[in-house]
Amino acid sequence: MASKSPRLALRLLLATAILAAAGLVLTYALRSVATVAIVYRGPAVDSVPGSVTVQAEYEMDLKSEYPGRIVRSELEPGKSVKTGDFLVQIDTSRLELDIEKTANDLEAQKKKVAIGSSLEGDLENARDDLAEKERLFKAGGLAEIDAVKSRRFAKQVEQHRDLDKVEREQALASLDNTLKTQRLQLARMTITAPFDGKVAQVIAHPGDNIGTDAPIAHLIASKRIVEAKVSEEKFANIKTGQKATVRFLTYGDSQYPATVTQILPTADPATQRYVVYLQVDVAPEKLVPGITGEVVIDVGEHDKTLLVPRRALYGRRLLVVKNGRIESRTPEVGYTSLNEIEILSGVAEGEAVIVDQIERFRPGDSIRTVIEK
Repeated sequence: MASKSPRLALRLLLATAILAAAGLVLTYALRSVATVAIVYRGPAVDSVPGSVTVQAEYEMDLKSEYPGRIVRSELEPGKSVKTGDFLVQIDTSRLELDIEKTANDLEAQKKKVAIGSSLEGDLENARDDLAEKERLFKAGGLAEIDAVKSRRFAKQVEQHRDLDKVEREQALASLDNTLKTQRLQLARMTITAPFDGKVAQVIAHPGDNIGTDAPIAHLIASKRIVEAKVSEEKFANIKTGQKATVRFLTYGDSQYPATVTQILPTADPATQRYVVYLQVDVAPEKLVPGITGEVVIDVGEHDKTLLVPRRALYGRRLLVVKNGRIESRTPEVGYTSLNEIEILSGVAEGEAVIVDQIERFRPGDSIRTVIEK
């Protein structure tokens, strides 16, 4: 019996050790897992953050300068159009008749002008009579008063002839101007696309009678403006040609390179935010008017400095994992870009910082870590 006692004790000791080891393994396995990133060195970019909005360069209501009935239309919602493309035809049948009549009247008036005034004959007779009266007056065979009357009469006939000529030429010019106006109206009753763009809305359709300047459709230009708004304190460092990174809320975490192309000199009086325009390297069809997002504009750079992912900063703190436990650090930060933050002090190169679901963890927690890929 005595020989069995040491064996039993050994077995109990071994079982206890196994249970303790299993407990440690289980305890480690049950610890929370945190995704971490390793603090590293690299170039830090000083960036100016801002909000972005995509706008059409311009949009407008398509209108007719003249009233009439729509007889043909190529308008469809969502249709892309090019400058000069046919869109709408207004009925021109009555106008064409008016043009024909004006053209005939113009030709007739040209002939009248070419023939000359019927008063030319009256003027010649008056001048012949005046010459005879002047001869008789000089010869003493006619009183001076009769010669004066003949002079006045000849002058009146000449004035009537000149006035008739002016009226004929004026009538000719008026008809010519009317014909040009009617032909211009005829051309403008065929409505074409004023710019490259897209039909956003169709308001009038074939058969509709429209008034002068009544909207027929709403068009949006193809060219887009990406407008960024930045705060006043950051505006001074922005210059044209600087690089930027844009993220549109519509497209999730996708990021697009951009360049500052224009800086507007005035601020929005309500928000005191300044506006800059961006050229974004993205497929044109993705720049839908109205979508919004965020931008960071690169205005400076520090080389070989400590960096952590921007999302590691929780308020003003970083949660650092050291020897399996969480420590809270309040670092001094430098440049901030869209994805990274420069760390001036508070953490060391090679340390691990939590970058995901940070709100789940507290200083002192014992955790396992997974390095972010």
